[in-house]
Amino acid sequence: MVEQRERLWDYEAVTPGQAGRATQVVLTPENIAQYALVSQNMDPRYHKAGANTEYGGVIMPMPSMILSYAPLLRDDIAENNSMVALEQSKTDRRQTPFSKCEVRWFGPVLAGDIITGTRRVVEKYERRDNQFVVFRVEATNQRAEKVAEYDYTCIFKYSGGPRPAPPPTETTRPTLQRLSPGSTTAPRHFVSFDELAVGAALEPLTLSETQEIINRKNDFRLAGKPNPSNIHTDEEFARKNIFGGTVNAGPATMSYLDQMLGRSFPLQAFYEGGKLLMRAVTPFRAGDRVTFQGEVSSKRVDGRRGVVDCQVKGMNQRGDLVCLAEATLVLPQ
Repeated sequence: MVEQRERLWDYEAVTPGQAGRATQVVLTPENIAQYALVSQNMDPRYHKAGANTEYGGVIMPMPSMILSYAPLLRDDIAENNSMVALEQSKTDRRQTPFSKCEVRWFGPVLAGDIITGTRRVVEKYERRDNQFVVFRVEATNQRAEKVAEYDYTCIFKYSGGPRPAPPPTETTRPTLQRLSPGSTTAPRHFVSFDELAVGAALEPLTLSETQEIINRKNDFRLAGKPNPSNIHTDEEFARKNIFGGTVNAGPATMSYLDQMLGRSFPLQAFYEGGKLLMRAVTPFRAGDRVTFQGEVSSKRVDGRRGVVDCQVKGMNQRGDLVCLAEATLVLPQ
């Protein structure tokens, strides 16, 4: 009997327009709180009814939760086009890791909303012998309103080979933060458009990563099949891939950026036309402690809205640049 060869969904097989199946997720106070919990965010707006003063006080998800309630699901796109994703291959298994992502929000998302997610390939390109694929995921609510979308870029081929993981030191072994909804922090003062000046520093945020936190984030899933073995959770598999060891997921780092910006800006600053672009630079590994800090780079008036542009960077305890981000936030005049 002749064994049938896998139809691998590698870079050559990827074609713009290839799409996955639609998913549908009901947002609840429970899954909103759980997403915040696995994102190390104890802001009471995501955990306690009535803590949010915006949009009638209804519990709302962290803006970055779109990456969970409308997930990318690369393996589903491959399967829907009668192919096998590289992560699922039995003959040439490898990872297609995060490179960058830009999220754009168009309206509020509330507990009780039913979100339909759709996903497709929009572009593929080569740069310096590396191969990239760009996906677009759109999220629509039960009223057929598009509430958000994001473009997610993956590395399908990296020409540089695996990057060695740095040796652990005493300063890179943080104590796991024991998270529980009862440990929520107090709400913070949110800046107004008039208060902001170009060059003003935003409130920073420092977070540690551990393998347990990475595993918790990996296990949180609202749609799609579970993926227990990947470069985030499987050390043996991760050592054979680009980063030479386990690392957190790009969406996890985006949730930390979301939390950092949320210390200065209200939710409407995101949901009323905001956007967030993050580029990964150095892996955020278990044992790392990263400080996110940023400043206002420009501000302008657009009708009755004030538009604020911010630049943010994440630096680890070794002084390595982990990520660069650009955010556009919208505030009432």
